[in-house]
Amino acid sequence: MEKHSRRNMLKVGGALGALGALTIATPAQAVPWTWSAAGSVAGTGAGTDPKWVWDEVADPLVASLLDRGDVPRVNELLRGWTTNGQALPAGLPADLRDFIETARRLPSWANQAKLDTALDFYKKRGTYLGVLYGLASGMMSTAIPHEARAVYYSKGGADMKDRIKKTARLGYDIGTANAFNPNGQMIVTCVKTRLVHAAVRHLLPQSPGWDGAADEQIPISQADMMVTWHSLATTVMQKLGVWKVPVTSAHSAAYLHVWQLSAHMLGIKDEYIPASWAEADAQAKQVLDPILAPTPEGINLAKILLNLGAEIDGGLLTPNLLGAFTRYTLGDRIADWLRIPREVLWDPAFAVFWPAFIAAKEFSLAFPGTPELWWTFDELLRQAVTLFLSGGQQFSIEIPTGNRP
Repeated sequence: MEKHSRRNMLKVGGALGALGALTIATPAQAVPWTWSAAGSVAGTGAGTDPKWVWDEVADPLVASLLDRGDVPRVNELLRGWTTNGQALPAGLPADLRDFIETARRLPSWANQAKLDTALDFYKKRGTYLGVLYGLASGMMSTAIPHEARAVYYSKGGADMKDRIKKTARLGYDIGTANAFNPNGQMIVTCVKTRLVHAAVRHLLPQSPGWDGAADEQIPISQADMMVTWHSLATTVMQKLGVWKVPVTSAHSAAYLHVWQLSAHMLGIKDEYIPASWAEADAQAKQVLDPILAPTPEGINLAKILLNLGAEIDGGLLTPNLLGAFTRYTLGDRIADWLRIPREVLWDPAFAVFWPAFIAAKEFSLAFPGTPELWWTFDELLRQAVTLFLSGGQQFSIEIPTGNRP
């Protein structure tokens, strides 16, 4: 177990989590929409089932960019837009420029004090978050049928390393010190991702493979996006509770706020964004829990992700070892769906090793300067994953112009 250290586990967590962070789509809801907008950050709403709501602003804009043949030029120009407060590059189409200038504005309910508190939470608990983004959220995404199919049949499905390279931004940017500040990158990441989602809505229905497998006509509805939101934010908070990680009420509220802001900036309507963790749990029980299921595409993607995780760490973490930690994190049902083999040694080992590691880390946090040391270490791991995925080259989230070949 020694050589398979928590450092290695965290290192692959960021890459695996990228799948769930930015490629959003899910199966049709198994139950009617009954969640009340009174429990949202808006406090009110039309009550429309989000399964039938998409992005009425970004969708026609991006469809027009694709039809006009402007996307290659737009992608080239937007590579130069990297920080939130940066002026947009000259030469962008006027309609796109107007959209971005509006989409990049934070909502009136953004709370800087909570964002500052969230940074303290990341410093103390970022180790667990990195693991959960990868081996809970990222692997769970392969058991969400619409998401698995959307990933598999879209352009990046043929090269998962390239796809993750271009989508890992959100999982990293959300935990940085200046995520939503003018010199941060989270707003840029969200807005570019919103454009990507609009392109996928336009392109994926043209894919014979997706059309033959899907039970929907248009992917990535507002319900779809909230399902992925829950596979990230809600699942992570629930798992921290299961792992008995102490989280103060201030940290809990701050972490929720970071994800509420992220949802808004990704184009999710405020009436669908839960105002509290209790409301998030209630919504997740309706839209996420009932729709988890295996698909051929998801099983294929899970295998690819576990192999990629092993590749990232140079073979120290094998697919079997990563699979065992996935089983420990998500449970037998999902692991069996994904055809992750049971491990006679590693399955019981994680049940002993991980709680012991959590206890040791929590004890260490009582000493001055320790949270900063953990934060620095976790940041080095994130940078190492980014370097591996990018090959040392700059990369940017870009609007696709086609589907999987």
